[in-house]
Amino acid sequence: RDTLRLEAGMPLYGHELTATTTPHDAGLGRVVRLGKTDTDGQPVPFVGREALAARAVAPPARVLVGLRGEGRRAPRAGYEVRTPTGATAGEVTSGVLSPTLGVPVAMAYVTPEVAVEGTDLVVDVRGRDLPVVVTPLPFYRRARD
Repeated sequence: RDTLRLEAGMPLYGHELTATTTPHDAGLGRVVRLGKTDTDGQPVPFVGREALAARAVAPPARVLVGLRGEGRRAPRAGYEVRTPTGATAGEVTSGVLSPTLGVPVAMAYVTPEVAVEGTDLVVDVRGRDLPVVVTPLPFYRRARD
């Protein structure tokens, strides 16, 4: 189940989504309907509305990206993501060796500066540097007939 959801680029609560991570942080701001109004034209109130509205217009401090590696070693949750020069760029939230693609894939929160598709990064996998590339999500997309 976890492998399939990761290949599909789907965030999971406890990994990509937490009590301190909003849907906007995970790139899911489209599912939060801040513009919904009641019959009087007033915004529909809900718990956390003000915080989500503020986060919707603020620039992101970190961005959820896909990472694709080489070889057979997969980055796991909590592993540090760095630039090739060694500067900390973020942290892996989920990772697995993809049976469908045959390569390690992971999702990670990184700084906006390195979140550009094709950016080369490094993940510290148990003391060894694993080169990875920022890849668009989802990793796997089924062909439609």
